[in-house]
Amino acid sequence: MNPLEHQLQYPFADTMPGPGLSMELAPGVRWIRMPLPFALDHINLWLLRDKIDGVEGWTIVDCGISRDEVKALWEDIFATQLEGLPVLRVLVTHMHPDHVGLASWLCKKWNVPLYMSMTDYMTAKLWSIGQGTGATGGESAAQHLGRHGMTDPDSLEQIRARASYYPNLVPDMPASYARILDGQSLNIGGHAWQAIVGYGHAPEHISLFCPDKNVLISGDMVLPRISTNVSVFDYEPMGNPLPLYLNSLNNFEHLPADTLILPSHGKPFKGLHERIAQQHTHHAERLAEVLEACATPQSTTDILPVLFKRKLDLHQTTFAMGEAIAHLHALYFEDKLSRELCADGIIRFVRK
Repeated sequence: MNPLEHQLQYPFADTMPGPGLSMELAPGVRWIRMPLPFALDHINLWLLRDKIDGVEGWTIVDCGISRDEVKALWEDIFATQLEGLPVLRVLVTHMHPDHVGLASWLCKKWNVPLYMSMTDYMTAKLWSIGQGTGATGGESAAQHLGRHGMTDPDSLEQIRARASYYPNLVPDMPASYARILDGQSLNIGGHAWQAIVGYGHAPEHISLFCPDKNVLISGDMVLPRISTNVSVFDYEPMGNPLPLYLNSLNNFEHLPADTLILPSHGKPFKGLHERIAQQHTHHAERLAEVLEACATPQSTTDILPVLFKRKLDLHQTTFAMGEAIAHLHALYFEDKLSRELCADGIIRFVRK
């Protein structure tokens, strides 16, 4: 456990649900873990006891990626963890594949609606049919990373070959959905869950807070161990997402100090305000390091070792590049850095 984690509280310690099982964290709130084939090897999903139009059942929050082994684990959950009750709806926090991948399969299986923000639903729908790169693959992504200093031909070719990355993990989306808006109150099992929209990590990320239960389903906006990825990708090459993310964290400040946070990765924890403060401090320190490094012209690739001290595989490198650009752009839009497309076709930043 790193020093920052010592400042948080983990009410369930290292206890967690096994494959195909669930674990009750609060009345009517159950925790599921599903595998991911990445360095970040799991996602947390949630079952909320519900009642719609007089029918008792469950709302699923987030879905996992579209893989046969994940479907098989869901089947185990349906057979053993639902108390014989049906799924009544599927709610997705945002459009990243580990959250939305199986939304269509789940909705079709149970003949239930999908609840989601409009921006993330539309983005997922477009990307699932190949209308977009899915951020980490294809020719556009390779050109984007090449402009920011990735010059290794083999790496760029691997990125070009990943044009179908998103559709492979999110093969389709439901034809219709129910829109969630910021501040909207969703009645789930007779309890109000307030939607809190966050920006920077995804286009229109939905977190859910239930005052009755003092529980926050934070999605990827607040994570206990790792810093939420905030990246500039090829589909918005001049984006400035880092201030959006940091400002969004302020939307959680009014929640009680003892709120139980259910994150998408890592263990349920308490210490929301401390974790928000840690994120502000973390990014302020990284921005200071990037600004110092840019005393001489730096490409994004030059900045990677400033922000990431560990060895990265190619999948991690694509997200690390996005995150590094986000820090450079934050300083650029604050007028602390200048940005130049150099004669070699690479964008470099230098301190003013």
